[in-house]
Amino acid sequence: MTDQLDLTPAAGFIAEPVRAELPGLRLDWVSLPVRRRRTPPEVKRRLRELSTRFRGANAVTLRTQPVAHAYRAFFRQIGLDPDVTRIPSEQAVLARMLLGEFRSEDLIADALLISLVETGVPVWALDADVVDAGGLGIRTSSADDQLGEGGMLSRLSPGRLVVADARCVHALLFGEVARAHAVSRRTSHAVLYSVGVRGVPAIHVEEALWLCADILAGG
Repeated sequence: MTDQLDLTPAAGFIAEPVRAELPGLRLDWVSLPVRRRRTPPEVKRRLRELSTRFRGANAVTLRTQPVAHAYRAFFRQIGLDPDVTRIPSEQAVLARMLLGEFRSEDLIADALLISLVETGVPVWALDADVVDAGGLGIRTSSADDQLGEGGMLSRLSPGRLVVADARCVHALLFGEVARAHAVSRRTSHAVLYSVGVRGVPAIHVEEALWLCADILAGG
C-alpha cells in the first residue's frame, strides 16, 4: 500500500528570527489518508517487542544517546529544564516503566509511539482538514494568536514557539496540540509532522515520519 502513496516529507518553514536564534531547528511534514481505529495484531506485537527491549537500564542510559542528548540540549536552550519537562522519548520510556509496557491505544497513537521509540524523534498528527495547503512551520506567537481556531480558545502570550500555518496556530512546539485540530474518528486525512533540532541528522527526522506513515498506510 505504501508504494501507492507519496510519503516524501516536505520541509516546513522556519521563521527567520527563529532560524537565526535556533540554528538546526527544522520541521518536516507529510499528508496521508488515515482512519482512527483499533490497532491490528501485528502493530500490537511490535509494541510488545519494544516493551521487552526497553527496560530499566535502557531508561537510565537513554539521555546519553546522541539524539536524546540533542533534544535535552535544545530544551535547555529554550528555557526548559529537561529533568522537569521531559523530552518526548524520555516521557514515553518513563510511561513504559510506570505502566510496565508501552500501552496500545489506537492505530494512530500507536504509530506515533512506535516511531518515537524506534528513532528517538517525535511525531505529531493533525487533522488535515484544518491545515492550510501551504503546509506547516515554526514561528513565535504574536499578541493576537490563539491555540487553534473557532470557538472558545486560549489566547497565547507573545513570543512562544509554535507550530503554525498561514491561518492559525495548531500546537505549541513540543507541547499541546489544539484539541479541535487533533485526529479524531471523523478524520480521513492526517498531516504528520516531526521536529528536529541541532545534533539530530535530517535523515532521522525523515525516518521517523516515514516509519509512522508506513505503519498507518500498511495498517
